[in-house]
Amino acid sequence: MGLEFGQAGREFGGARMIRIRELSIPAREDGRAAVLKAVARELGVREREIVDVKIRRRSVDARRKSDVRLIYTVDAALSGGESEVLRRCGKAEAAEEYVYQVPRGGERLGKRPVIAGFGPAGMFAGLVLAMAGARPIILERGQDVGSRAKAVERFWETGTLDPESNVQFGEGGAGAFSDGKLNTGTKNPRIQWVLDRFVEFGAREDVAYDAKPHVGTDRLRVVVKNLRERVIGLGGEIRFGAAVTGIKTEAGRVTGVVINGTEELACDDLILAIGHSARDTFAYLHALGVPMEPKPFAMGARIEHRQSDLDRCQYGSFAGLRPLGAADYRLAAHTSRGSVYTFCMCPGGYVAAAASEAGGVCTNGMSYSGRGGKNANSALLVGLDTADFPYPGVLGGMEWQRELERRAFEAAGSDYTAPAQTVGDFLGAASAPSVEPTYRPGVRFTDLHGVLPERLTAALELALPKLGRKLPIFRDMGAVLTGPETRSSSPVRILRDKTRQSPLRGLWPCGEGAGYAGGITSAAVDGMLTAEAVAAGAADSA
Repeated sequence: MGLEFGQAGREFGGARMIRIRELSIPAREDGRAAVLKAVARELGVREREIVDVKIRRRSVDARRKSDVRLIYTVDAALSGGESEVLRRCGKAEAAEEYVYQVPRGGERLGKRPVIAGFGPAGMFAGLVLAMAGARPIILERGQDVGSRAKAVERFWETGTLDPESNVQFGEGGAGAFSDGKLNTGTKNPRIQWVLDRFVEFGAREDVAYDAKPHVGTDRLRVVVKNLRERVIGLGGEIRFGAAVTGIKTEAGRVTGVVINGTEELACDDLILAIGHSARDTFAYLHALGVPMEPKPFAMGARIEHRQSDLDRCQYGSFAGLRPLGAADYRLAAHTSRGSVYTFCMCPGGYVAAAASEAGGVCTNGMSYSGRGGKNANSALLVGLDTADFPYPGVLGGMEWQRELERRAFEAAGSDYTAPAQTVGDFLGAASAPSVEPTYRPGVRFTDLHGVLPERLTAALELALPKLGRKLPIFRDMGAVLTGPETRSSSPVRILRDKTRQSPLRGLWPCGEGAGYAGGITSAAVDGMLTAEAVAAGAADSA
């Protein structure tokens, strides 16, 4: 039987798989033959005895620029003698594979559950509930991903903003117009199931095993559409242009929702997967008396460098090798004015206009699956506590976001052009740009001190030299800062108890907008857990 390389998640006819961790391969030798040779050497068997290999994890070790290596975890099936190999090979272990148990009980729900929002949390909550037989109804205020992409491109080209279907709102959520990074600090076995679903619905196979998986905004659009079709095929319903504008309650629990201010839909269970930019919904929930609290978050600007400079900085003479791809980074600096860190780093990417409200400018980062752009960009953020907010109350952080976005809009000409400045100019050392800014509709060079509050600029001024000592490209005075970056995470948390419900029973806050996730993967897992809780409640009450 011929070797099939890289079939992550494929079962091999009854053979006992052996897992080998920390398999180190020189970057210049990467590929099918190199992995097979390394597995045979590690297990002490001949290559022809290996009948199947599955990659479980791949990462880059670039600590030594003269010897950049790829580190693998692989599962191998042998033609025989697995027990003997496990006995004598100290690095080998019997492979175990997590199998997700789809919840039962969804078909017993009295009314079809409703999900508000079809971003990562809503998508995976909807998928799990549909698999459980609950036939969920998903309401998305924006449009399907194809129509949404046209609206976003029109905004980037002309500055014409659709406040209901944009980078923040619509099928796929804010993540659909990002780098599509799927790495997360969340430790939950459901993560692998999420990654496998991304591959099933159209992402590259390496998404299932890369240490820093990314899909790219182009492939995400395919994934989102295919996931939608699966939910519909399982009995779910997805309605676009359907904003939840009201919640009907009786005796302390949800009884229905109001759609677009007119239509009423009865339901007992409403999953709130509204995303971190649903400001009108936050305000409505607060007025309704749904328990919420302000949440710490971060703001700052995007910084752009030449990707080729970053590749050489990180990989030395190995820069440009296909297995390594475009280099990335993750940095932090602690200063007397607060902590500064990089976030949502986009290799070979673009700074994207991410406004969702008229009269405001905000930025985000995105890249395509090939990460082939000339620039690297990252958010450069200052961590903020609720005590920093200049506005009082639960929505104080949200109002501060709005203030900065409006100031940026006005400073750059009130046409959705973004304010930008070279790092040198920002630090008081006049410098010409060394990169061409990628933000569309365009940038206007101005002093960011007139846009960002002193709380942010003081911390950034202290952090930039420190970051330059950690990564040389941050010494480039011609690197460009474009701002503001205000939507790093939700400024509020919608409270829930151990059942995952709000004190308003039947209301299930989840995902990034509710304050319980920090990216695509963690939001997807939170949506899954919430869907499981809804289904479990139905099963328990049966």
